[in-house]
Amino acid sequence: MPDASRLTPIAVMILATLREADMHTYELVRLLKERRDDRLVPLQKGTIYHTVARLERDGLLAEVGVDREGNRPERTTYTLLDAGRQAVEDWVRAELPQIDRQSDFRVALSEAHNLERDEVVTLLDQRRTMLEASIAEHRAGLESAADRDTPEQFLVELQRQAALLDAELAWQDSLRARLVDRTLPWGVAEIPEHIKNKHRVSRETFA
Repeated sequence: MPDASRLTPIAVMILATLREADMHTYELVRLLKERRDDRLVPLQKGTIYHTVARLERDGLLAEVGVDREGNRPERTTYTLLDAGRQAVEDWVRAELPQIDRQSDFRVALSEAHNLERDEVVTLLDQRRTMLEASIAEHRAGLESAADRDTPEQFLVELQRQAALLDAELAWQDSLRARLVDRTLPWGVAEIPEHIKNKHRVSRETFA
């Protein structure tokens, strides 16, 4: 099985989207853009088509049919394989606890619902330990700079980063609490049926 750590963020998002339904590449592109996933990764058609081809070569997804409607070009429909499903979960497990790769963390967070609630809590706890260590490091740096009478104008970036880390920790603690007390619905099974129907992917949506 291919190493999940070698997956790019866009590859993870493609595989995760195929967990919802079989679809062709045009559907993938349109759905990702409709969900504004371009906030997380660049959504260039050429990159997506190339990534789909590579994922197929790696045995993570497979062709299941070819559609042709009217004068439109043929569109190959893809399905997610078990190896692809596992690769998404492994990638999220690896990236969700991290604090030094913010772009990858954002994608992992957006796909964290692919893991069980309790596992996400455990991974966030691991991340909390690293956040606390980074906060302590920044505070120590600021205290050391103050002891040396370092002009504050040289410290504004360090101050900003310390404030962002404090806010990040507070937000993560809030998320964890909602996961633990189950006020945050988690996983497909906990999405109300009428909401699932409203957001369900269908070929008619992309006709």
